[in-house]
Amino acid sequence: MRAAPVARLAKASAGGLVVHGEALEVTTGARVEIVDLTDRVMGVVRELGVGEGLVSLWSMHTTCALFINEAQDALLADITAFLEAMVPREGRYRHNDPAFSDCDRANADSHLRAMLLGHSLALQVSAGEPVLGQWQRILMAELDGPRPRTVRLQVWGIAA
Repeated sequence: MRAAPVARLAKASAGGLVVHGEALEVTTGARVEIVDLTDRVMGVVRELGVGEGLVSLWSMHTTCALFINEAQDALLADITAFLEAMVPREGRYRHNDPAFSDCDRANADSHLRAMLLGHSLALQVSAGEPVLGQWQRILMAELDGPRPRTVRLQVWGIAA
């Protein structure tokens, strides 16, 4: 556990190097929901004026994941169905059993789904924008909502 909480906003620079950290707050409306963060991330990176560098994203939650894919509605429904098929909500999990766990949320499926998708992303920044393919989007998967979530964004790079 950290000795001090992570600051909502942090900046540092040396010469042309810029390091910027920021908490992106996201409020979800469903137990399982996929949220497109691409425009928000693009906006932060563009405002910083970093020409070449990296942007890192980190979910601050064990039941909230980050991944890259298309944000087409039918595909997002397929991803949700895939997660349910791989890790059924009503499966028998020790984490949900009071004989083995003190968790009162009965959310083992959410933890296991997050483990499949992952909690972080690292993207290149080039010409002032994150590098993504034509159809790629930065997606956050809420897996145990609805709840407020925090995604930590950090940009490192050379000022343009």
